[in-house]
Amino acid sequence: MRLDIRRGLLLKVAYPLLMLLGAIMPGKKEALQAFVIRLNNRLVLRLGIRTSRLLLLMPHCLQIDKCNIRLTHNVRNCKQCGKCAMKDLIGVSDRTGIELFVASGGNLARRIVEDTHPEAIVAVACERDLSSGIADVYPMPVYGVSNERPCGPCLNTRVDISKIEEAIALFGTGAPGA
Repeated sequence: MRLDIRRGLLLKVAYPLLMLLGAIMPGKKEALQAFVIRLNNRLVLRLGIRTSRLLLLMPHCLQIDKCNIRLTHNVRNCKQCGKCAMKDLIGVSDRTGIELFVASGGNLARRIVEDTHPEAIVAVACERDLSSGIADVYPMPVYGVSNERPCGPCLNTRVDISKIEEAIALFGTGAPGA
């Protein structure tokens, strides 16, 4: 894992300062978190990492709240009804051979990262969880994709699958053996 000083300064110095500023100006906090995610993504891409040892890490809120099946322990328990993004994410995982996990929070997400030893991560979450998660696992390269929240935070969120596929392709991966 390459140590990138610019990302380190962003995530360990600038990010906490920006969150302090966000606490003073609460209406700007999410925009500041989104800024950190965008800048981090640019810096991750500049590393030029090419790997098939990616981890797809998704939040549990992508699963519809009416579903009785919990996917945080095994995403393959999904019945693939198509009512949420999980069916499509499993399809992406199957096509690319990239491991897919669902986390219910930061502690579980960190444990998944520790257990799977990826070379890089494509992660989806809200700006708050994504920005803090990216900072928590530094120097691990994480490319972040913000979720869409039509029902508000933590409930029936969505993700644009094409953004996930684009992020995977940025790491030179798109199919097994790629």
